Amino acid sequence: MTFDIWPLLAAVAWLVVPSSATSASLVGVNYGRVGDNLPPPEAVPRLLASIGVGRARIYDADPGVLHAFANTGVELVIGLPDSCLATMAADPAEALAWARANVQAYLPATKIVAVTVGNEVLTNANDTGFALARCLVPAMEALHSAFASLGLDRDVAVTTAHSLSVLATPSYPPSAAVFRRELLPYVCPLIAFHAGTRSPFFVNAYPYFAYTQESSGVALEFALLDPDATGFTDPGSGLCYTNLLHSQVDAVYHAILAAGGEAGKLVEVRVSETGWPSAGDPDERGAMPENAARYNGNLMQLVAEQKGTPLVPGTPLRAYVFALFNENQKPGPTSERNYGLFKPDGTPVYHLDITVPPENATAAGGGGDGGISTPEPDGESSSGYFSISSAAQERRRSQWPWKTEAVVVAQLALASIWWH
Repeated sequence: MTFDIWPLLAAVAWLVVPSSATSASLVGVNYGRVGDNLPPPEAVPRLLASIGVGRARIYDADPGVLHAFANTGVELVIGLPDSCLATMAADPAEALAWARANVQAYLPATKIVAVTVGNEVLTNANDTGFALARCLVPAMEALHSAFASLGLDRDVAVTTAHSLSVLATPSYPPSAAVFRRELLPYVCPLIAFHAGTRSPFFVNAYPYFAYTQESSGVALEFALLDPDATGFTDPGSGLCYTNLLHSQVDAVYHAILAAGGEAGKLVEVRVSETGWPSAGDPDERGAMPENAARYNGNLMQLVAEQKGTPLVPGTPLRAYVFALFNENQKPGPTSERNYGLFKPDGTPVYHLDITVPPENATAAGGGGDGGISTPEPDGESSSGYFSISSAAQERRRSQWPWKTEAVVVAQLALASIWWH
């Protein structure tokens, strides 16, 4: 027997969460779909709203997903696949056609605020001759020009996401970081593009990877962003670092300044992916629910404070958590399939809650990407509390007891039907 429970859950969620998400602050979530047991896209905006997330990133421009996010208020970053770069770089008409079909056609109902052109293009293991890398900036320029011709260049940013392996050195010390020499012919025009269009430089930064390297000597507390972790002082800059994510982000800033000169000073670095796996293979140390909860909780608290890194304290850090769901068809080690905040059935993978400063619920996020906010039920004042746990239901129970019971009924129905 098969039965699709997600429409029921989506309908129940309508009773419990506000009619739209907000994007007041600076944390978003990556919504990957490499799985055969994930909920339909129509259920996802409600799930995001139920935890207060108003910004999301996807890796393509799937019509079903774009339609599902219409009229939700969620700010969406969409992706242009690597396979499109060569064609778009060679023919501006292709860029214009893509922009019309995948962005303009969905605006303004779907709040598309940025497009990532490819993903980790400069470190693509299959691009040994750098043919794809040579197409990156021309494709970005063509897409930006297409948006300009449509009057959308001020509303939709064009960027691309990078692996930290674009750096020639690890993130210690940050002040010594530079880009790999062989990538400079592609990085330098990229920095000029970002400076000219004021689009952000996206980087996928994972303290977990640095921690798992036995030779790194990274303390677990420092990698997990624990507030009381022992830090270090960068001997080159004299700046003090109390967590690894700040160190990684500032390493990218230093590399941009070294390669881009004055133009580099105009470029903002944002974290397009970061997270911690809740499970892994026996040799993947630290991959467990407790650490994932600590990392993501500390991350959200850190970003909610709307402070910058030691190098750029006046620019609030923005980040996208990876990922919304555990994705069972991702290749690689077990950890790759266990980065999600939620299981495919919509239940939390682990308990996660943080206290967000109350002013964070109304502060302008600006810039058009990456945020978490705290929408409240009708008539409820903002408590500044963000939760992915049963605590959220308990908080609502006294005010909306019948709605909470509806959620419990739906979850019980899901538990009984999902596996039969």
